[in-house]
Amino acid sequence: MQMIYGVKDRPKAGQLILFALQQLLAILAATITVPIVINNNPLCANANMSISAALFGAGAGTIVYLLFTKFKSPVFLGSSFAFLGSMAAAFYGGVSAALGNLGLIIGAAFAGLVYVIISVIVKFAGVKWIDKVMPAVVIGPTVAIIGLSLAGSAVSQFAGGITDPDTGAYVMGVHGILSVVCGVVTLATTIACSVYGKKLLKMIPFVVGILAGYVVAAIFTAFSYIEGAEAMRIIDFTAFTRMEWYPNFAFLQMISDDYGTGTVGSIGAYIGTIAVAYIPVAFVVFAEHIADHKNISSIIGQDLLTDPGLSKTLLGDGIGSMAGAVFGGCPNTTYGESVGCVAISGNASVITIFVTACMAIVCAFIAPFVTFLSTIPACVMGGVCVALYGFIAVSGLKMIQKTDLGENRNLFVVSVVLIVGVGGMALQFGKVTVTAVASALILGILTNLFVNIKNKKSEGEQLTIDEAAKTVVAEEEENADEKL
Repeated sequence: MQMIYGVKDRPKAGQLILFALQQLLAILAATITVPIVINNNPLCANANMSISAALFGAGAGTIVYLLFTKFKSPVFLGSSFAFLGSMAAAFYGGVSAALGNLGLIIGAAFAGLVYVIISVIVKFAGVKWIDKVMPAVVIGPTVAIIGLSLAGSAVSQFAGGITDPDTGAYVMGVHGILSVVCGVVTLATTIACSVYGKKLLKMIPFVVGILAGYVVAAIFTAFSYIEGAEAMRIIDFTAFTRMEWYPNFAFLQMISDDYGTGTVGSIGAYIGTIAVAYIPVAFVVFAEHIADHKNISSIIGQDLLTDPGLSKTLLGDGIGSMAGAVFGGCPNTTYGESVGCVAISGNASVITIFVTACMAIVCAFIAPFVTFLSTIPACVMGGVCVALYGFIAVSGLKMIQKTDLGENRNLFVVSVVLIVGVGGMALQFGKVTVTAVASALILGILTNLFVNIKNKKSEGEQLTIDEAAKTVVAEEEENADEKL
């Protein structure tokens, strides 16, 4: 895909602010959802995770990542959903001496340590083994699954989220219909700006789309205050009456936590519980880390696993997760929404990611702005996410467009990954959950190794991710030349 701004390019100041705002809007919903989910978890009765602190932690973690990768990788880190179960275990470990926010920080340290150890191994072993274990025929459909696995969330937001328990169809009452209207307006505006927009509009379709959807939602909400029209209320403006005026950082809450009266033995058991809850999940997120970086590599036409190198991206992600947890309690991870934003806008400028991170940190202290962002309706974000997640899925499929699917070896690998991933084969072992994406990747790797036991790779049968990326970029450049 041809980038309007490359990794090292620097857009003009005004454009830079708009691009950063677009990135912030793209990652916002997922980033602030993690603390909301934990606060509403009955097992985490004492949790009081701060939305502003999570936003701050995402910004701080991203800056750490950029420093470790020497500002060569345009990736944003945000709160990770993969660790939700682990975070619940940190608040409630089945013992009498739960460590609360200290438990969250300890857990993130365990997860970060996994990344550090793997990065050291990669430093000495190199990354060539990755292309052998995970060629484009494996990683392409896996990236597609990352987008497709999020499709249900996007559609649920888009359609109002209320389903019939018998049919599973979305119930289209007044509220549901208006939610769909807002989502359609958002999606249509985003598409129009991206396809028909000129210059700046073409590069910030999400900002314009979200604003358009928000305005329509606000108009509907205004009518909802008429007696009998409550179903038209799309935006919860009461959020402004309970604003969080400053970030309640996890390390500050840790100081004031009541650690109970448990014995040394129970504390030891509890820390062991945290380790068991966090460490296996870190290996799962490691697989997704590779998939996301291969995806963004194919989009920008540069192999990030070679330069700045997988060891550096892992270190940045691991240490960034620790930083995110110290401030917001949530370990961080690479965000597909951010990758999709790069793909659609054509802006791979790493300075944009840095400004986005700084904006997240500053915004954490601006209560009205954070509250405004939190009032963006789910249906509006759903309209944007339909495009975002779709682009992630398509970028994965582009990686295998030169793969010979007439060859059964390749066909079986792609088939296994797609069906396991789309089928949602998430596996739970005690408190550890292997996500559908990770399950698909693992089975794809095993299938690829199995079907190639007796066959050596012949030219053109299996492309490496770097070859796939170069192929996609070459085609984009050729198409662009033809249009000119």
